[in-house]
Amino acid sequence: MTHPNAQLITRFYESFSQRDAEGMAACYHPDVVFSDPAFQSLRGAEAGDMWRMLVSRGKDLTVEFRDVSADDNVGSAHWDARYTFGATGKKVLNQIDARFEFRDGLIVRHTDSFDFAVWSRQALGLVGLLFGRTSWLERKVRRGAGEQLAAYRAKHRKA
Repeated sequence: MTHPNAQLITRFYESFSQRDAEGMAACYHPDVVFSDPAFQSLRGAEAGDMWRMLVSRGKDLTVEFRDVSADDNVGSAHWDARYTFGATGKKVLNQIDARFEFRDGLIVRHTDSFDFAVWSRQALGLVGLLFGRTSWLERKVRRGAGEQLAAYRAKHRKA
C-alpha cells in the first residue's frame, strides 16, 4: 500500500500536470513554506499564488514526475518541467528534486532544488552561460520573480 503522504505528493503533481493550481494549493497546509532557487521562503497563501501565477502564464508548460516516496514525516519526488521562458522565449527543461515535510495530512514544507546554472543557460541564453554560477544573477532572478509574484497577488487578491 502507498503511504497517504506519497498519495498526497502524487495528487499535487497530478494537479500540476493538469494545470490545476487550486488542486495543488489544496495539498498545502495553511502554514506551508515553499522555497526554490527563484522563490525563497514563500509562506502560506503566497505559495499557492506562485503556482497559480506559473500555471496561468505557462501556456506550453508540461510536467512529468516520478520517484515519489514518503513516510509520516518527510517525502520526496523528482519532476521535470518543460516550458517556454516568457522573458526570452527560450525553451527550458528544468529537472527538479523536491523534498516535503507534512503536518495534519498536508504539505507544510516544500523545497525544490535544481541546478540554477543549467536553468539559466537554457532560460537566459548567453547571460545565463556567462553569469549562471554567480550570486549576482541568482539575486537578479529572485528579485524579478518576487516582483512578478507581488504584481500577480496585487492584481488577483490581497497581497
